[in-house]
Amino acid sequence: MRSSNVGSVLLTLSLLCAPLTSAGAQQATKVFRVGLLSTGNPRSAPQFVAFTQHLQELGYVEGQNLTFEFRNAEGQAERLADLAAELVRLQVDVIVAPGPEATLRAARQATRTIPIIMLAINYDPIARGYIDGLARPGGNITGVFFLQLELTAKRLELLKEALPQVTRVAALWDAYTADQWRATEAAAQSLGVQLQAVELRHPPYDFEGAMGIAVRERAQALVVLSSPLFLPQRAQVAELAVKHRLPAIFLFREYTEAGGLMAYGVNLHDMYRRAAYYVDRILQGATPADLPVEQPTKFELVINLKTAKALGMTMPPSLLVLADEVIQ
Repeated sequence: MRSSNVGSVLLTLSLLCAPLTSAGAQQATKVFRVGLLSTGNPRSAPQFVAFTQHLQELGYVEGQNLTFEFRNAEGQAERLADLAAELVRLQVDVIVAPGPEATLRAARQATRTIPIIMLAINYDPIARGYIDGLARPGGNITGVFFLQLELTAKRLELLKEALPQVTRVAALWDAYTADQWRATEAAAQSLGVQLQAVELRHPPYDFEGAMGIAVRERAQALVVLSSPLFLPQRAQVAELAVKHRLPAIFLFREYTEAGGLMAYGVNLHDMYRRAAYYVDRILQGATPADLPVEQPTKFELVINLKTAKALGMTMPPSLLVLADEVIQ
């Protein structure tokens, strides 16, 4: 009888433990789905690489416990709504909406329940009603917010310091950068600079033609505003600026790495790495309403001396001292 009782107890214990072991295994092998919504950058873009690499550092391995659903509007903003709705139908665990307001607008219109991580660039998500505030955003949206309009005047000041004789500056802009254009126009007036608008329409953009217009209008330098459709073509834009003898200043260091003269702004890689941190918090059970929105506090100046030499320029020592990085 004792032996029989012991056997019954062991069998009962094994049956009780079996569901627990199974549940633990299912939890350990849960595969999260992350939706990525892009206006125009491919997934191979450096900022997306930085994003996925940081998720790997946080323990997420694509194909094991994580899958990406990447949707690219390829410059056609009208496609964003359908792409966001598609991510919702796929029941992703979180949607990452970087770049211009159109991306976040499409994501929010598609869902009020799935968490959305924004990388708000060029617009104010509080003023536009997407979040209640930085400390407690409320709703299903949180993330990183960079209102680069505040840096517009500083970029023009840096350009003037590099080229004190400049009085006519062309600004390359498009529909995504209308707010930036207005801020640049105001900054130019305060600095006594005549600003020339060179608007690009109907992707794919004719950057060669745009540079030609700037030269014909006697522009002496160039400000390239931050459009999601400019960044993928940064090497072409930088090359054309040098070809047309237009010293140019940009927002992101990626342009100077591609041959642009100067850049002043935030580190785009750092912003996307922070987005990965938010995704991790959401996947671990945090709610967007309780995750404070962050704003970058560090801005970097990057100068490409090789490009300056190609343009026949000598960069002032005062700027070189300020630079966070000088590309030789």
